[in-house]
Amino acid sequence: MISDIAAQQKIPKKFLEQILLDLKHRGIVISRRGKQGGYLLRKPANEITFGEILRIIDGPIAPLPCLSITAYRRCDDCDGEQTCEIRHVFARVADATRKVLFSTTIADAVALPNNTEVARLLA
Repeated sequence: MISDIAAQQKIPKKFLEQILLDLKHRGIVISRRGKQGGYLLRKPANEITFGEILRIIDGPIAPLPCLSITAYRRCDDCDGEQTCEIRHVFARVADATRKVLFSTTIADAVALPNNTEVARLLA
């Protein structure tokens, strides 16, 4: 139940409800009513990446708007993306971050040692 997970993870119930609702609308989880109800993964855990979840919950992953894949926007004070040294540095950061986030799945997290709590919550 949501209230149990919220209590165990020490997060507000309303916050968790909103996250689960967002995940439901994006096809990550489904909900069931009733005594055995709750939220279940809609697809296998090895097909759900941290990047996918993070984009749903937080929006664009890029550290600068001019590096965003899903919400590109030129920086307000930009004199030129090709010559912007800040953009060049953060482009490497963004690429490395995306590589990790989009190659790591929920199943990977559950398989790591000492993650019995995560595995129990996803079971």
